[in-house]
Amino acid sequence: MDSKTNDFEFKICLLGDSGVGKSSIVQRFVHNTFTSCNENTIGASFVTKTLFIQNEKYKLNIWDTAGQERYKALTPMYYRGANICIIVYDVTLRKSFESVKTWIQELKNYLFEKCLICVVGNKLDLVDRRAISLNGIAAIESRTNTETFFITIEAKECADSVDAYFMETSAKDSHNINELFLNSLHLYRKMIESTRSQQESQSKQSVSKKILMKNTSLNESMNRSKCC
Repeated sequence: MDSKTNDFEFKICLLGDSGVGKSSIVQRFVHNTFTSCNENTIGASFVTKTLFIQNEKYKLNIWDTAGQERYKALTPMYYRGANICIIVYDVTLRKSFESVKTWIQELKNYLFEKCLICVVGNKLDLVDRRAISLNGIAAIESRTNTETFFITIEAKECADSVDAYFMETSAKDSHNINELFLNSLHLYRKMIESTRSQQESQSKQSVSKKILMKNTSLNESMNRSKCC
């Protein structure tokens, strides 16, 4: 049996307004703990987490950025070079959801590297206070199969419009936290592999075209020689 481990390293950056639960998501994922009163992040905080999945080692470098306006000028420094950007909003606070569009536009304008964007509605445990529209929602079973969580069509449409991954989470209840990071890794690798396949296909087509042009030119030269 081959015991060789493939190593991968990814940079993940969490963005969003202050108080939406970015630090709580990171804390739950990395340490599996939750603190109800986290202090506001100053600038950004950095943690790493290593995962082993089917003979593959994933080192995740996770940047949790500050959401306060006074730190916004520093944010590009942290998300530059990110493989995955997770934009978080609070499902009970519409203003934080409206900011998602601004974050997406900023990433589209300044992040030239190939990056997976995720739109995440946090604080699903406060679903009764939800501020994002539930018109036409689709229900899914919760992990306990006794209560219902909801996918917000409004937020999902926003994510779909920019080919972003959408999910709702609860850092407090640990709902969908691990799934968020694991699914993001899977989708990022799938996106990169798809891009690589397209580039290889385009490269082969280019080579074939050059060979065809060369052969055509050679045949034309030979025909001209015969005529002489």
